[in-house]
Amino acid sequence: MPNTSLQMIISKYLLKFFLTGVSIAILAVSCNKVEDYSTIDGFTQGTTYHIVYSNKGDTLNHIVDSLLLKVDNSLSVYNDSSLITAVNQNKNVLVDNLFERVFNRSVEIWRESEGAFDISAAPMFEVWGFGKGERKNVTDKMLDSIRRFVGMDKLSIENSKVIKSDSRVSINVNAIAQGYTADVIALEFDRIGVENYLVEIGGEIYCKGVNPKGKKWSVGIDKPEEGNMIQGAEVQAVLLLSNRGLATSGNYRKFIEEDGLKYSHTINPSTGKPVKHNLLSATVIAQDAMTADAYATWFMVVGFERAKEIVESRDDIDALLIYDKIGKFEQYISKGLEIK
Repeated sequence: MPNTSLQMIISKYLLKFFLTGVSIAILAVSCNKVEDYSTIDGFTQGTTYHIVYSNKGDTLNHIVDSLLLKVDNSLSVYNDSSLITAVNQNKNVLVDNLFERVFNRSVEIWRESEGAFDISAAPMFEVWGFGKGERKNVTDKMLDSIRRFVGMDKLSIENSKVIKSDSRVSINVNAIAQGYTADVIALEFDRIGVENYLVEIGGEIYCKGVNPKGKKWSVGIDKPEEGNMIQGAEVQAVLLLSNRGLATSGNYRKFIEEDGLKYSHTINPSTGKPVKHNLLSATVIAQDAMTADAYATWFMVVGFERAKEIVESRDDIDALLIYDKIGKFEQYISKGLEIK
C-alpha cells in the first residue's frame, strides 16, 4: 500500500521546485570514468538538491545530511524551530555562525545595492502572497506602513543577538541562503580533500575541478519563457564552469495572476511593488554561490540596463542576462563567461 503522506510531502516539494524563479539545469554527463563519481539527490529548503563528486570509495551522504540540517535549523523560515523563525518572533536567542555569516553578507550587499537587495523586505513578500501567508488586497497605504519597518539599518547583531529598532522587523534569506548552502557544502568538501565536485541547491551552484569527462562542468541555462516549467527542457545557453559559484533568478516561473494581470515575484524594496521591466532572467557567476545568489536577485530588481552597467564595472563577477526586446529574446553575455 503506498505511503500517501510521503507522496503528499514529495508533491509539495516538487511544486515548490518547479515554481521557483531559478532557471538552472545541470546537464547530464556520462563516460567510462563515471564509476569514479558519486551523486547525492534529495529535498531541502523547499526545493531539491543535486551533488556530484569524485570519490575514493567513501559516501558523503551523512556529511551532506548533517550540513543541510544545520542550515535548515539556522536559516529556514519554513522551520518553526529555526533560529530565523525565533528572531522573527522576537525571541531571546543566540544566533550561530551560519546566521551571522548570511546576515553580515546581506548587510554588505544591501549597502552596495543601495537597498535593492534587502532581506528585511520579507513583510512585502508576505502581503503579495510570495511568503508563507495568503495574498492580501495590497494598497499604497498598506505598503507605506510596511516600509516604516523595512531596511537593514533597523537591525544588527551584538554579542550573537539580533537587535531590532522595531519589533515588527522580520527577515527572509531565501534570496541568498541556497547559494550559501552550496558554499557550506563546498567548503567541507575542500576540507576533507574532495578534488572535483558540483553542488547544486535549488539551482544555485558551486563547483570545483572537472566533471567525469575530465572537463569543466556544463551548466544549462533554461530559456525564460512562460510554460517552460521543466528544467533542461528548453535551454537558452550552456555555460562552462569551475571553481566559481553560479545563481539564476527569473520571474517567468513564479508570479501571481489577478484580474488578468500578472505580478512578478521580484519585489522592489523601495516601492514594495513587483518590478516591471524587460529583464527575464539574470544568471550571475561569482567567487562564491552566496554572492551570485544575492546579485541575481539584485539584478532582477534593477533591470537590464542597470544590471549590465554593474557587471561591466566589475572584474569579479560575470553574467548572462536574458531580456525581452520587442517580443524577442535577447541575451547579454559578459566577457568572462565561457559558452559551450
